[in-house]
Amino acid sequence: MHTVSQLLNNKQHWNDEHYNAHRDERVYTIPQGSSILDAARMMNEHHIGSLIATDTFGDVSGIVSERDILTRVVASERSPTETIVSDVMTSDLISCTPATPIAQAKDMMRQKRIRHLPVIDKGSLVGMISIGDLNAASNADLTIEVKAMREYITQG
Repeated sequence: MHTVSQLLNNKQHWNDEHYNAHRDERVYTIPQGSSILDAARMMNEHHIGSLIATDTFGDVSGIVSERDILTRVVASERSPTETIVSDVMTSDLISCTPATPIAQAKDMMRQKRIRHLPVIDKGSLVGMISIGDLNAASNADLTIEVKAMREYITQG
């Protein structure tokens, strides 16, 4: 597996294989004027760690993550009902394209210390990858390699 596009195409297969259940791979969005309480509830409901924030036109305006809520709301003792998403979201969005090599996506996430990376193609949001997805891709590649080596060893 070499590109983010390939990773996105394989995500559902890994989820079915490892979780024995269909996991929803939609990217969830929230209007930037919504309360942080609504954002936290949405993340809990869908078992996700981030939401894409959208402006009044529905365009991507940023990302809000569990870490943003923890550091910019909870630790600052702000009210989650009175604080809105645009107050704490990361608006300088770091993203990649479907053609981005997986190794480059890993480097971006490591260097920027982020766990979620939106995938944008020609200005449109097409997916989201997480550090967990990158780990699953690495595991899948290693599994294929180990299987090939075992076959080589046993079959000569």
